Amino acid sequence: MRTHNALNVTYHIPEKLVINMSQDTIIKGVILAGGKGTRLYPLTKVINKPLIPVGEEPMICHPVRQLVGAGIKEILIVASNQNVGDITNLLGSGKDFSCEFTYRVQEEALGIANALALAENFASGEKVAVLLSDNIFERTIKTYIENFKKQKRGARILLKSVKDPKRFGVAEVDDHRILSIEEKPSQPKSNYAVLGAYFYDSQIFDIIRNISISERGEYEITSVNNEYIKQEQLKYDIIKGNWTDAGTFESWTEANQMLLKNDNCILGINVGQ
Repeated sequence: MRTHNALNVTYHIPEKLVINMSQDTIIKGVILAGGKGTRLYPLTKVINKPLIPVGEEPMICHPVRQLVGAGIKEILIVASNQNVGDITNLLGSGKDFSCEFTYRVQEEALGIANALALAENFASGEKVAVLLSDNIFERTIKTYIENFKKQKRGARILLKSVKDPKRFGVAEVDDHRILSIEEKPSQPKSNYAVLGAYFYDSQIFDIIRNISISERGEYEITSVNNEYIKQEQLKYDIIKGNWTDAGTFESWTEANQMLLKNDNCILGINVGQ
């Protein structure tokens, strides 16, 4: 797999500003925010997709708060050349979110797995929780991250039954395991969409190095997940509550309604399970 030069910018917070940085933290967070947002044009002609408002905040704030709410305080933001400056101006060092941000640039749009490969040095052999910046959850995903922490090896993904599975990666499941994942299938084997939340052990970067580029010209995260399936190391949770990817005008509208309608929703994260 090709590698690309990347800008690596790390902000360090003074020790007194780091809140509850647990010494036994074993999961680091990665937010992938390099998408062009072509389906949201012309909004994305004047504003980068991760900065489009969803609820009361820019879209990227939601995955940040999900990770921090799950106890993850070291977070890498992978962005494009076009949006890294604006994202850095918004998020800063992480002080306002009680976390610490590192930034890297994905120079070419070669897929989710390619973007995730840039997190190898940041991960330093630890487990990673990976969120796409446009995935909006009604409730906290803390429970699912805790489930992943209990795994000795392998990966974990989140699933949700959807009305239009042809638009997503689709998982074929039985009661205990995932049998296969197919990207945007014409004849889906189930209604379970693979959501943009992936939890991986340290094998992930070796796996990425060995996958091939797809017909779409991208290194697909589905190829990564299917490799974990071959190893019988891919677990899953079916989420409770609503979810949307905010990738189209319809789903972006749904995301806004979802976050604004619930009085128990604090900054986009429902305090209830």
